[in-house]
Amino acid sequence: MNLEYTASQQAFRAEVREWLAANVPAQRLRSFDTEAGFQQHREWEAKLNDGRWGMVTWPESLGGRGCDLIKWLIFEEEYYRAGAPLRVNQNGIFLLGPTLMEYGTEEQKARILPKMANGEEVWAQGWSEPNAGSDMAAIRATARLDGDKYIVNGQKIWSTRAVWADWVFGMFRTDPDSERHRGLTFILVPLDSPGITVRPIPQLDGLPGFAEIFFDDVAVSVDNRLGDEGAGWSVAMATAGFERGLMLRSPARFQETARRLVELYKENREQADRDPAIKEAVIRAYLDAESYCLSTYQTACRLSQGGKIGAESSTNKIFWSELDQAMHATAMSILGARAELLPHAPAAQGVGSWLDGFLFAQSGPIYAGTNEIQRNIIAERMLGMPR
Repeated sequence: MNLEYTASQQAFRAEVREWLAANVPAQRLRSFDTEAGFQQHREWEAKLNDGRWGMVTWPESLGGRGCDLIKWLIFEEEYYRAGAPLRVNQNGIFLLGPTLMEYGTEEQKARILPKMANGEEVWAQGWSEPNAGSDMAAIRATARLDGDKYIVNGQKIWSTRAVWADWVFGMFRTDPDSERHRGLTFILVPLDSPGITVRPIPQLDGLPGFAEIFFDDVAVSVDNRLGDEGAGWSVAMATAGFERGLMLRSPARFQETARRLVELYKENREQADRDPAIKEAVIRAYLDAESYCLSTYQTACRLSQGGKIGAESSTNKIFWSELDQAMHATAMSILGARAELLPHAPAAQGVGSWLDGFLFAQSGPIYAGTNEIQRNIIAERMLGMPR
C-alpha cells in the first residue's frame, strides 16, 4: 500500500482545510439532542451543502464532488481537525445514502439524496424492536401491500435522531407467513405520516437521543420501498456493512480523540504519572487510533478495486467501539474526581466534553449490533466455527 498522497489529494486537503477554517462556527453548537441544537445542526448541514461538502463521495449531479473513498477519508481528517460540528444526518448520509446508491432507483436517488445532503430532510434509523435488537431477523413490525401503498403496523425502539427527524428507514415483515430473514422488506417512512407516534427516550444525560416509534395503519407509498419486496435482509446487510465497517465511524473521529487525550495527559502529567498505567493507556490509545486509520485506508483501497465489505466489518465495529470506551475511560482516570463535573461547573476547568464523550462511548458496544453478536459473526463466518 502506497502511503504517500498524490498531488491531487494534497490539493484537495488544502481546499478542505481552507473552507473549514473560514466556515466552522466559532461557538460550539448546542447538542443536537435538543430541539434548538437540532435546528442549528440542520442549518450547518445546509452550509456544508452550499460548498458541496455535504457528502463528497456522491456524484456532482446529486450535490457531491464525485470523490473516491481516499478523498473522503482526507475530508474527514480535516473535518475533525477543524473541530467542526457533529453530523446530525449521519443516519442518512453515511448509512442510507450509500445503500441508496447501490439499491435505489434513479427516481429515488434524485428525490431523496439532494434533500438529505442539504439537511432539509434528516433521517432516523428504525432497526430495533422490543424483541428484535441485534437480532434483526426477529422483526415483527408488518407492512401489508394494499394497492400502491403499504399499510404499516408495529413498533420500533432505540431510533436515533427520531425525535425531530423527518424520515425513518427500517425493515418490515411483508410476508406474514415468513420466518427469520425471509419476507422482510426495506421501507422508507415519512415521520409526519398519519398514524405515527414518536415517544422520546431520555439518555443518561436526560436528553432524548433516542425514541420509540409506533405505527398504526400508516399508509406508505410503494415508491418508498428500497429494493425488491422480500429482499430487505440483503439491503439491510449492505447498510449494516457501511455502519460497522467504514462510513459511520471514520478513523479521524478517533484520531482526534486520541490527540486530545495526549494533550490532556500533558496538561495533567504530574497527577497522571502517579499511576504508571495511565501513560501506557494513553500511548496505546494513540497507536490503536493510528492502526485503525491505516486499516481503513486499506479497506478503502480494496473497495476502490471492486471489493466488498463483508463479515470483517464486525471486527472493525468491535475495535472502534472498544477503543472509544478505552480512550474516554483513560481521560476519566486522568481527570480524577473532576471528571464527573459538567463542563459549566465552576471547578470544571479543563474537563471539556470528556464526560459527555464517556457517557456516549458506553453505547458503542451496543448500537450497530452488539459486540457479542459481532463476535458470533466473526466465529461463524470468518473462522468457520460451528454455531
